[in-house]
Amino acid sequence: MPRRPAARQRFACTVPRMRVVYDPSHVLHDPVTEVQCGVAMPMYEVPARVESIREALLADDAFSFADPAAHGLGPVTAVHHEGLVSFLADAWGLWRAQGGGSSLPSQFMPDTVLHPALREGMGEAPEPSGAVGRIGYWSWETMTPLVAGSYRAARGAVDVALTAADLLLAGDDAVYGLARPPGHHCPRSAFGGYGLFNYSAAASAYLADRVGRVAVLDVDYHHGNGTQQIFYQRADVLYVSLHADPDRAFPYFAGWAGERGAGAGEGFTLNLPLPAGCTDERYLAALETALGRIAEHNAAVLVVSLGFDTYALDPIADFALSTDVYHEVGRRVANLGLPTLVLQEGGYFVPQLGANARSWLGGLLGSPPGLRTAADSA
Repeated sequence: MPRRPAARQRFACTVPRMRVVYDPSHVLHDPVTEVQCGVAMPMYEVPARVESIREALLADDAFSFADPAAHGLGPVTAVHHEGLVSFLADAWGLWRAQGGGSSLPSQFMPDTVLHPALREGMGEAPEPSGAVGRIGYWSWETMTPLVAGSYRAARGAVDVALTAADLLLAGDDAVYGLARPPGHHCPRSAFGGYGLFNYSAAASAYLADRVGRVAVLDVDYHHGNGTQQIFYQRADVLYVSLHADPDRAFPYFAGWAGERGAGAGEGFTLNLPLPAGCTDERYLAALETALGRIAEHNAAVLVVSLGFDTYALDPIADFALSTDVYHEVGRRVANLGLPTLVLQEGGYFVPQLGANARSWLGGLLGSPPGLRTAADSA
């Protein structure tokens, strides 16, 4: 795929348009309770997140919506262990068959997680046959419960990302995949971080198979440990992340500045950890470093893992970014001149998610700052 001219030339029409791929089946993943620091609390990752963004984009004539097409399991198993995929497909039925899910809230999460030290010097553990053992074998934390519709929603999220990738391959300059549950915390052989399948990684690998070099820019507040792990030893997919310093923030065990890739992938990971209270100005300075490295990669396509948990009012984060800066971030990303696939990840201050998404995507489109509705162009 050839490189494209800069964004302000690409989107020269009076009313720029971006296709948004969306699947309503995301609402089937709707756990009630997560456990953070040993405390049970209402879920932050809820269907209202995506629905608030969808409603905001429906009100803006710059966006049109498309349905996802089924892509099968091949792109999923290209980035995930077949055992993980098999477990998630069977998990709810197995849990119910073994007596789980009879009380409310009806959800399923591990009480024991396979820690490497548990079997140090003893070799790998076999996967247990029971539901509780199996979920602890494949999950790595306690904030991602499973419910009856979780697998269907996760498969739908992958199809959203891959359909958006297909539209990009067919000639769209930028496409937005609006999906949940988010996935960038899911490594090859585990699920967690609110996600089941890493659809950003699935789409990136799918694109790399077709166009060669791909760059991933992760701008979620939390480091995308799963995406990093999946591509850590590959040179064709560059992973660049701006995120909270793992010394203080989830996922804690990945995202350090010294992690640069390994083997063939040495030098193809760039982590830019940022301090608490990170301002618009500090963030934009780090973004320039990120974009400079992406420009060096000579990628055919850019994939953006887009998170709005960097927003100043996000309930589980500590950055101080404004809605206005998202427009500038999108504008600077557009100036790379690359076909761009944007995939939604985190962001948990629901009242502002729609405005933040319109601001970021408007910057990518080259629209003027500020919100615009269909009535504005009538």
